[in-house]
Amino acid sequence: MDIIPNAQQQFDVPAPPVQTHEVEVSIELASQWKLMWWKFRRHRLAVIGLIVVIMYYGIALFADFFAPQAATTYIAEYVYAPPQQIHLFRDGQLVGPYVLGYTFERDPVSFKKLFAVDEETVIPLGFFVHGESYKLLGLIETDIHLFGPQEAGQPFYLLGADALGRDVLSRTIFSSRISLSVAWVGVIISMVLGIVLGGISGLMGGIVDNLVQRLIEVTMSIPLLPIIIAVAALVPIDWSVLRVYTIIVFLLAITGWTGLARVVRSKFLALREEDFVLSARLDGVSTMDLI
Repeated sequence: MDIIPNAQQQFDVPAPPVQTHEVEVSIELASQWKLMWWKFRRHRLAVIGLIVVIMYYGIALFADFFAPQAATTYIAEYVYAPPQQIHLFRDGQLVGPYVLGYTFERDPVSFKKLFAVDEETVIPLGFFVHGESYKLLGLIETDIHLFGPQEAGQPFYLLGADALGRDVLSRTIFSSRISLSVAWVGVIISMVLGIVLGGISGLMGGIVDNLVQRLIEVTMSIPLLPIIIAVAALVPIDWSVLRVYTIIVFLLAITGWTGLARVVRSKFLALREEDFVLSARLDGVSTMDLI
């Protein structure tokens, strides 16, 4: 009697093995930058952090567009004006975003100007509204702002006003340019100092190595925070913003290069006896080119 094989057994053929040769070849041929990018994009928190940083720098770059007012615009009538609250509903109905105006009173004892909310003055808000004119990126003349009062000139202070009647939110957006640029300018200068001095120390050795290492130790022993406090107290009030900015970048640069210099020195100590370095020396390559 013939036995009919099971259909499941008849067609149960093992799947072919996964071909990984192409993936291995692509990894072997990829550049260092591409390998770094592949590893970076697999780290979700790092990608989210990069997106946030790009947003910060985008806002700083287009600060004129994102800020409701210019950084220097002031209205003496609204000195120390309190923050305004954004509302969406009025009398139980959705009317869109708006803020309420101010009323002014005078304290009978101190004669200080007091602000109160004016329930009758409604200031509608909108996106892509017309306001103060500016040059986008210093080139394009426009007066469009991301958000603000629908009618230009109405009071709008989401974070309040300062001692001169300037919008705190707008000045915060503009000041982010300085805060964000200090970081990368200081890091670039520190990186250059660390690579150059660490490379010279590790490649040349001897007296030069000892001098650079003593300089690193002295620099690392200097506390940064007390120096910043002392400089902030000693800087004259009539100094320009550019001069103060240069001082801050200089302080960050001279105290941030030591760690990188030690790492670079250790790498150079391990590599300076390699054959390719000896070959470069025999070919007459200069010290800076070797670094």
